[in-house]
Amino acid sequence: MRVAMASMWPHAPCRRPPVKPVADSASGVLLRVLEQHVEDAAALRRIRSRLVRAPHVRLPDLARLDERIAAHLDGVAVAGSEGVRAGIRALERTAKGELFTAAICCIEGRSIPAILRLIGLGEAVPDTRAGLHSAFGWVSASRLAGVVSTLLASDDPAARLTGLAACAQHRVDPKGRLDAALMSEDAVLRARALRCVGEIGRVDLLDACLLHLDDPDASCRFHAACSALMLGDRRAALAVVRDISLTASACGDAALALAAMGLPAEDARRWLERLAARPEGARRSIRTMGFIGDPRYVQWLIGQMGDARFARLAGESFSLITGADLGALRLECPPSAMADDDDTNDEDDDVPWPDPDKAHAWWAANKARMPGNVCHLMGAPPTRTQCIEVLRSGTQRQRSAAATRLRLAEPRSVLFNCAGPAWRQKRALQAMA
Repeated sequence: MRVAMASMWPHAPCRRPPVKPVADSASGVLLRVLEQHVEDAAALRRIRSRLVRAPHVRLPDLARLDERIAAHLDGVAVAGSEGVRAGIRALERTAKGELFTAAICCIEGRSIPAILRLIGLGEAVPDTRAGLHSAFGWVSASRLAGVVSTLLASDDPAARLTGLAACAQHRVDPKGRLDAALMSEDAVLRARALRCVGEIGRVDLLDACLLHLDDPDASCRFHAACSALMLGDRRAALAVVRDISLTASACGDAALALAAMGLPAEDARRWLERLAARPEGARRSIRTMGFIGDPRYVQWLIGQMGDARFARLAGESFSLITGADLGALRLECPPSAMADDDDTNDEDDDVPWPDPDKAHAWWAANKARMPGNVCHLMGAPPTRTQCIEVLRSGTQRQRSAAATRLRLAEPRSVLFNCAGPAWRQKRALQAMA
């Protein structure tokens, strides 16, 4: 359920009480310890950006990492203004992690001028922008009261972009500010606004998204189609998402899952044939089979487990359909010589090597409970209950698939944020029970 920004920002509970500064001068702070807190927080943020998309990480793993990040940020906060200065000094090594830490310091210090300077830095070095925006998603909503509304009211598109990113990560409705951003001449801002529409479930903006299916900017077209599909359109938007999924691009890879889950079973089969005929089609087809979730593909996936190029990816799709945990069920095998094959793909790092014979035997014993031509997610039809269970216990990639399934089934809902702070995710899951 969406929450109006005016009502949420001032009253949302903090995860923990704000840390009170104990020192505001260099004489009261062990500077080297403080600098280490800043460095470690930035380094862990960089690690986190990979782990939230990892095939082996679950919510408890993310929670442990988040507690470590929070502890280092508390170490910076307790130093007061000296902590803020340390965070700013770390920007000499301009990167996502450093901008994340510096932005946390400035948000906690409620320094709008400093935040605006960081936004300017993010514009100058676009690769760091994700670190800046993730800081707004990390802090509790109550710490953003007044800050986000100021950014959304700015004439600077970069400031408005940051404000929209903050709202989207907290799944808060920017209301009229979102409507205005959809009409912006700035393509980056317009694309983020279109993405936000789908994330927060603004069904009243479905027609606006459909109008942007012909947007001159490719990113805007992509996000317009994805959001319109999430909001319930299964015609024009689905056709655009399907076409984008056939392209070799970042948008194409992102569209794969959405198209696979949005298409009816027979249409998905025909689309899969087109996908397989394209360059790199084998890997993309294997991945897509997992998203489609049809148990009829399982036997073919088992056959791909003997090929080092596809073995781990096939095992991952096998698990996404059947729910079989390769490690827990001892369906994996030692990497042996296959791990050194030059044709193996870095995307498969941290995915277990499946044993084809063991997987075949397991499937022979279990396939009767998973009828073909019925979509499955982790061993069961993707009902609301099953999706929530996968959000609780699955790996990050499995959880992302569950969040997408749940969102497609409930157009007025918000998209569950599998990359949000673990404590906020746990709170959201409790509310969904």
